[in-house]
Amino acid sequence: MKPLTCEMCGSTDLVKQYGMFVCQNCGTKYSVEEAKRMMIVGSVDVSGSTVSIDTSRELANLYQIARRAKDENNGENAAKYYDMILVKDPTSWEASFYVVYFKAMECKIAQIQSAAISVRNCVNTVLKLIRQNVYDKDEQIKAVYEITMRCIVISSMLYEAAKKHYNDIDSSIKSEYNQEMIDRCWSAFGILYDLGDSIDSIFIDYPELHPTSVEAWKLGIELHNSLMIHLSQKEANKNRILNYVSKIQKYDPSYSAPSINTGGCYIATAVYGSYDCPQVWTLRRYRDYNLAKTWYGRVFIHIYYITSPTLVNWFGQTKWFKKMWKRKIDRMVADLNAKGVKDTPYDDKNW
Repeated sequence: MKPLTCEMCGSTDLVKQYGMFVCQNCGTKYSVEEAKRMMIVGSVDVSGSTVSIDTSRELANLYQIARRAKDENNGENAAKYYDMILVKDPTSWEASFYVVYFKAMECKIAQIQSAAISVRNCVNTVLKLIRQNVYDKDEQIKAVYEITMRCIVISSMLYEAAKKHYNDIDSSIKSEYNQEMIDRCWSAFGILYDLGDSIDSIFIDYPELHPTSVEAWKLGIELHNSLMIHLSQKEANKNRILNYVSKIQKYDPSYSAPSINTGGCYIATAVYGSYDCPQVWTLRRYRDYNLAKTWYGRVFIHIYYITSPTLVNWFGQTKWFKKMWKRKIDRMVADLNAKGVKDTPYDDKNW
């Protein structure tokens, strides 16, 4: 005989209550017959036979524990028990998604990009599992709604965490972390673009789910647009946003493209690596409070916005370009600071 051990969590703390053996660790219940079988070793001769093991009860118990942990926002336990379900049932959309989701929810700042990528990579597979293995249409739609809600939560959470971490960095070294922040935020809002694309592809014949794709794309555009001021490839990113605007308008013709936040100071941003640093804050103030007040200043801004994106796209990543412009801009910024133009954090004016 071997000690009575819970098959769910491995605990040996089982107590008989009301004719059942109950695990005091995870709550799984076993009948007296089940408990006896669990304690017997080598008592059944199965040579030459095929033994069919019914795991439905075990799976039901695992789902109960996993869902309880999910409802309690206990990410560690939820991921653990959904992982156990996935081993026994690889076709489970619920386990396939929540194993990844809860591990992503527990990630540290340095893991944001990889966590977001893991969610993006699982979305299409999970939606296919729903379509292929959930046979009731209403249950399929309910499952897609659940996935969508969770993706919106994780995308927004990872995006805001990345931005907050970046904003809390000292301004004197912030430019060194600009690309790191962009990579994290890009992966986070990409969850929503991928989600909308996958729903639209896999459930194209479900008009009930078209608004779900639309909502995912809309929030993806919102987060993408708020990152635009930090991106060097303005035109390419603008075109990507407009591509998703077109997808939305296919189902919602009343939707209007947002005002795309392309920012400005393209060359300075390329030189210093960030739209938010003291040198660029100085130049943005000068643009809004000095240049923009005169007709010739506005003409200069207009010409600059036409020509500088092309220069940055061609040469913005080269050392000679940054070195050449940095000397010029450093002198200009020092002169502006001497004249009273501040280099403190700044939000652009609408002019």
